[in-house]
Amino acid sequence: MPIYLDYNATTPVDKRVLEAMLPYFTEKFGNASSRTHSFGWIAEDAVKVARQQVADLINCLEQEVIFTSGSTEGINLAIKGVWENYQSKGKHIITVKTEHKAVLDTCNALEKKGATITYLNVDREGVIDLQELKNALTPQTILVAIMYANNETGVIQPIKEITDVVHTYNSPFEGGQGGCFLFCDATQVVGKINIDVQEEHIDIMCLSAHKFYGPKGIGALYIRRKDPRVALFPQIDGGGHERGLRSGTLNVTGIVGLGKACEIAKSDMWDDSARISKLRTRLEQLLTELPNTFINGSTKNRLFNTTNICFQNHRSETIIKKIPNISVAIGSACTSAVAEPSHVLKAMGLSDEDTYSSIRFSLGKYTTEADIKETIETVKNAIL
Repeated sequence: MPIYLDYNATTPVDKRVLEAMLPYFTEKFGNASSRTHSFGWIAEDAVKVARQQVADLINCLEQEVIFTSGSTEGINLAIKGVWENYQSKGKHIITVKTEHKAVLDTCNALEKKGATITYLNVDREGVIDLQELKNALTPQTILVAIMYANNETGVIQPIKEITDVVHTYNSPFEGGQGGCFLFCDATQVVGKINIDVQEEHIDIMCLSAHKFYGPKGIGALYIRRKDPRVALFPQIDGGGHERGLRSGTLNVTGIVGLGKACEIAKSDMWDDSARISKLRTRLEQLLTELPNTFINGSTKNRLFNTTNICFQNHRSETIIKKIPNISVAIGSACTSAVAEPSHVLKAMGLSDEDTYSSIRFSLGKYTTEADIKETIETVKNAIL
């Protein structure tokens, strides 16, 4: 039987999520914007419930949740939306060299339009230097974009400390002067660990349902409405849906699935994390017994389900060909078609050779002890 250990790329839809979605394909198929009959009202009510379920998971107001097609769209709306609304106050954006390509490519596109982008370094563990962030901030900085946890290594950035630096440097746009917002790509962490956007004072944050057992093609963007209020310039025109920020017929079925996935995550995440963490630890302990093998990134501050292991002197592509029944990853799913060394691992100081020898294992709630035992045996046999 195939063993799936690529949960950071995508997850299977939870059966409870699917059951919640099914009626909205056939029986409750109305357009949420149809205000003149019951089919539209039912769809609108379902969207409202889902919006509240998302808000409950991350502790925000339901009015602060905008539905998107996923995190790539959310990232574009967040970064480009801030740029177009606030560039008169400044044209400087700060991000990190290990960000997802959706962030890096969006920043690169804005550079061509006149934005100045600072790309922060990370240390060998994949964590930024807060002093470097402080030094990078200027009165012209309008946005700091830092992901919560890296998709390749699972390394978690000190978000609360980062927001303290960003917001104490200069309060965002008080009286229309200076300041900057903090945008957080939380795609890999929402549904896995508890995130409180109020306590951590995140201004804008994206999430995607398919990373925590919801359907593909649906996500959400949290946009703070108070202290400070964030105003984004819309990237899609045509109907004024989602408070004018994201026009287009709402994907009611997907939205219902996202809401249900959030509800399930809120109740199940602690039990899931404890069990998965033990399996990840066993996988790591036994695989790192192999000679010249080590874990990439922090082993202290990271997601409980992720490990990125370097098998020195063994090409990861060669290993993967020898373990065809085990689904693992080289780098990110979004860049797997590009035959280049991982930009994340390179930024952490790995050589090209070690980068090409690294494999990401990401576990999920359907991973079993038998899966881990077989994976350990199979990988060891492929290397020894």
